[in-house]
Amino acid sequence: MTLIENQASSGAILSNETIWQTLHDGLEGQFRDQRVLVLIPDHTRSLPLPFLFRALVEVLHDARQLDFMVALGTHPPLSEPQLCNLVVGSPGERESTFGHIGLLNHAWDKPSALATLGTMEQDEIKQISGAHWHESLPDRVEIRLNKAALECDHIIILGPSFPHEVAGFSGGAKYLFPGISGAEMINATHWLGALAGVIGTIGIKDTPVRSMIHAAAQRLKTPVTLIALTVQGRDLAGLFIGDMYTAWSAAADFSAQRHILWCNKPFQRVLSCAPPMYDELWTAAKAMYKLEPAVANGGEVIIYAPHLDVVSHVHG
Repeated sequence: MTLIENQASSGAILSNETIWQTLHDGLEGQFRDQRVLVLIPDHTRSLPLPFLFRALVEVLHDARQLDFMVALGTHPPLSEPQLCNLVVGSPGERESTFGHIGLLNHAWDKPSALATLGTMEQDEIKQISGAHWHESLPDRVEIRLNKAALECDHIIILGPSFPHEVAGFSGGAKYLFPGISGAEMINATHWLGALAGVIGTIGIKDTPVRSMIHAAAQRLKTPVTLIALTVQGRDLAGLFIGDMYTAWSAAADFSAQRHILWCNKPFQRVLSCAPPMYDELWTAAKAMYKLEPAVANGGEVIIYAPHLDVVSHVHG
């Protein structure tokens, strides 16, 4: 699949007209009479989702069935009003204009919602982990995915790419694993990321966790198209449409330009403000992870998050 891309010049953002045209150029007429599943992030990721939702509904008007699934990983499921607010933005339009569009949560903890694609055996896990392999990693990992990914004709992944403390850069096939996967891949990738460490991971494309994600994704037979985004604030600076690997790689490269600030020396003390979209310490800890490479040995990160009152909604 040819990569369709649009990048704003330094410091600029893409106009809504440019975004619409790029989506039309990359997707128009390719999914006629198909059942299409669009994977999207939850509220812990920043992007102009209601605008992109409307654009995709228009571009994919000739699809037989169009569903949007929130790739939650183990994040808490969203209520119907929360889904509507996240994706559509208007309750009235949800019931009228977009009543035919499915809005779904991933259910990682419901075995009946998952299908098994295969297993990743210890030899493969060791090869992927390299120097970071440890006996605490599982001997084998069952690769399970939400059944909806196997029951549709085509998957579209829509999401941003940022420097990420577990995978190196977020986005791409990460919306499959751990986004809509079973607990086994969720646990294995996060523990491998912990063994690799933040400093050896964040802002690096080729990481053990990314390799594990891609190895699992290759077991999926359903065709996948990626709409990878480079987000600046709540706007888009880059848009990349293509196969799941090429588009992600291009978005990660552009993210490195837009989202990584190189400093002359590490800092002794940093005040990091966790935004309200992180409603638990489990996700708000990103306020620490993102800054670890910039903090001196023995330095201090202070997380300012007066809105938090829980460690994790799911994990206790």
